[in-house]
Amino acid sequence: MATYVLIPGAGGSAWYWHRLVPLLRERGHDVLAVDLPAADDTAGLTAYADTVVDAIGDRSDLILVAQSMGGFTAPLVCARVPVDMLVLLNAMVPKPGESGEQWWAATGQAGARAERAVLDGRAPDAPFDVVTEFFHDVPDEITAEAMERGEPRQSMAPFGEPWPLDRWPDVPTRFLQGADDRFFPVEFQRRCVRERLGIAIDVMPGGHLLALSRPEELAARLEGYRTGS
Repeated sequence: MATYVLIPGAGGSAWYWHRLVPLLRERGHDVLAVDLPAADDTAGLTAYADTVVDAIGDRSDLILVAQSMGGFTAPLVCARVPVDMLVLLNAMVPKPGESGEQWWAATGQAGARAERAVLDGRAPDAPFDVVTEFFHDVPDEITAEAMERGEPRQSMAPFGEPWPLDRWPDVPTRFLQGADDRFFPVEFQRRCVRERLGIAIDVMPGGHLLALSRPEELAARLEGYRTGS
């Protein structure tokens, strides 16, 4: 049995994982979906990592799964507790000393997003729309529930901090990317991950919110990483 620790992206809501959690528990695993202090303007990356470490407690056999912005937090956790594997899911990959604010321009995300919009037949300069870019492949009833809950607030505090590690932690790391992600397009991620981590990405169908749109396949992929199959 493993302990899956699920770290959300911007907004910090554990609800993001609610379709995945029971699928992993059915397989006999301990599953911990963490709420991060995203609305707290005094909480930076250290506070985010503290929240995850405190939630883990004395659990072992840890597999961390980090969504999107969670890519800034999860390696900090890996530097503090023994982790068997880190799975980055449509994630941001920081460099030492690079802040979240700097990451966007340093990686060229805006240009990649615009190029993807053109390929999809969408306006490249259209303002961000959460349904179009994040929920386009999520079932209608899940999208409706998310909209009813309201958009969680994300403080800019952690984006202003330099990423504090001097190197990526020595933990087996896998990167799983949605082929239809409109916000972090697959070829953009392929380049970023190769340049920053020196590994290839794995690709599965789906957009940016794989835990909401394709939880069954995501669970199977995670289990494949765990077992090496």
